[in-house]
Amino acid sequence: MAERIGSVVDADGHVLEPADTWERYIDPKYRDRAIRIARDEQGKETLLFDNRPMRSLRGNLGALGGIELGPGGLGARETDYTYAEGSPPGGYDPHARLRVLDQEGIDRVLLYPTIGICWEGSVRDPGLATAYTRAYNRWIAEFCLADPRRLYPVAHISLIDPDGAVDEVSRARKDGCVGVYLSPDLAARGGRQLTDPAFARFFATVQDLGMPIGFHVVVRDEPAFSEYSGRGPESALFFFAFLAIDVMAAFTYMISSGMFERYPRLKCSVLEAGASWIAAWLDRLDHKYEVMKSITPFKLKPSEYFYRQCLISADPDESMTAQIVEHIGADYVIWASDYPHIDASFGVVKEIKERLSGLPLASQRKVLGENAIRFYGLGS
Repeated sequence: MAERIGSVVDADGHVLEPADTWERYIDPKYRDRAIRIARDEQGKETLLFDNRPMRSLRGNLGALGGIELGPGGLGARETDYTYAEGSPPGGYDPHARLRVLDQEGIDRVLLYPTIGICWEGSVRDPGLATAYTRAYNRWIAEFCLADPRRLYPVAHISLIDPDGAVDEVSRARKDGCVGVYLSPDLAARGGRQLTDPAFARFFATVQDLGMPIGFHVVVRDEPAFSEYSGRGPESALFFFAFLAIDVMAAFTYMISSGMFERYPRLKCSVLEAGASWIAAWLDRLDHKYEVMKSITPFKLKPSEYFYRQCLISADPDESMTAQIVEHIGADYVIWASDYPHIDASFGVVKEIKERLSGLPLASQRKVLGENAIRFYGLGS
């Protein structure tokens, strides 16, 4: 009889927020500026942030979900792909999500936003930014009450409002949120670096609250490297693949700027950028540190901060996950389904288990669930 692997924890699943989430949950003074979905003058469905349209997803909001569309399905469509069409019930209904978990063989899931990864950088009003995050955090905490031992809310926090960020993360923690999603791009912080003194109280607060921060890919009208290529179909794959660059950059900045030296109990997860690059990148950082260490603002090697305070998330379809686990150690890798996004798929637990099957059972258990349970303090 095969030995049970143990608890399976999806460390980066997503919800598809109902279209009226912000109108229902936002503070009343901001309701007329709530995030919403509308039709423009050409009849195209679009997202509105502070009553201004997001250009890049116009007519294709279904691509924010889309797991059921099938490979290549988006490009083959001859009509608009609406948000409702791309939203399976498991994205917005907690009871349907629990059924998806059962079908997939997932015991627990950490839940991140979807519309929420789109608006930062477009909103300049700090008060409105915090109102957007608070509305989402209220909704996701309520969503997870359907089964608090399986559904875990991750709070969305916007650093463009540093004081509001401290207040909201403290409130969200009391509401049951176990971690924090931070947008990795500079635009989301009004161009300020993570080391800006304005953010010091926030990082001290999340450190004290024991809430890991997570950098995750974002969708923007002006993404990183937007000047590198054109805007036609020939650029689509480039920009889709390069969504990971913001995450890698934010993580690298956290290490190289001494943030983990300054906040030694701060925990950080690196999400949806794959895991296969991390071994080479830590080697590179350590090598460059040997050259630059007389002027760097920290005492340990970069890789030592990673091992002390970070985790990296592997995608189920990565071909070298087992080798990465062997190389950096089984304590530092988690995995994620990315359900219900368009580049996600079903059967991911079977796939990640096959990727890890050559490792010792103890290592498999850590990657599949034990690391996430420990890192986020989810209990037994």
